Amino acid sequence: MRFAVFTVCMPELTPEEAVAALRDLGYEGVEWRVTDQAPSVDGQPGFWAGNRCTWPLAGLLADAPRIRALSDGAGLAMPNLGTYVTCQDLPAVETATRGAAALGAPQLRVNVPKYDGTVGYRALRDRSLAEYREVAALAARHNVRALIELHHGSLLPSASAAAAFLAPFDPRHVGVIHDAGNMVYEGYEAYPLGLETLGPYLAHVHLKNARWQPAGTRPDGSLAWQAEAAPLTAGIVDIPALFRALRQVGYDGWVSLEDFSTEQPTLARLRDDLAYLRTLAPPV
Repeated sequence: MRFAVFTVCMPELTPEEAVAALRDLGYEGVEWRVTDQAPSVDGQPGFWAGNRCTWPLAGLLADAPRIRALSDGAGLAMPNLGTYVTCQDLPAVETATRGAAALGAPQLRVNVPKYDGTVGYRALRDRSLAEYREVAALAARHNVRALIELHHGSLLPSASAAAAFLAPFDPRHVGVIHDAGNMVYEGYEAYPLGLETLGPYLAHVHLKNARWQPAGTRPDGSLAWQAEAAPLTAGIVDIPALFRALRQVGYDGWVSLEDFSTEQPTLARLRDDLAYLRTLAPPV
């Protein structure tokens, strides 16, 4: 396996600082965050707003030569482009797929909508299937692969749901990002079962950890819980079991770190994460 970092978890670093750090730490790839983000409320860079290691979607094609030069100059591959476009916004998907092709990135994230119950599941799924047909066509046209990330709160939080959704599509053009950390929140399935179910649609792996904590009591007096980010070795995800399951299905591709824990400074966290992962998947 090869290891990259999704730059969403390096919010205080500029792209120039990020590629130098990843090179020096020993990572082999970078997964760039691409979105037209909001500024941070307090002026400090954060994961979701004011993130300095993010490229605007609106300027992606213009920025592509610089992004490629930075990545290539540090000897970092770009296994996936971490966009935030969804199948509901085909013009944005067009921009993102063209950008991925210009960068030489073979894959990009193109998600399905959130599911919150305000629209019935079957109606939302049928509409999203029709939209994803257009996404698959765009991906084929630009010779890239559009990937759905397994994500809590979305239409497809589990591997089996994603596999069923993508069954009508050619796996050369679409696939799935497996994310065991997201499935702590929602969508957990035993790792071998989920990975086997995905079959040829397993295209990329995001890795982080999370844990459940008590969050007060409900009006009836029962205990409420909420999930939160955790260090890689201190959450619910059984990472050694996940790696065994990945090997069992023959996956030897990219694992991209997306560690949102904040107990350590960013570079120390990424250093220790890679050292731990190398004990599970030593370099060849």
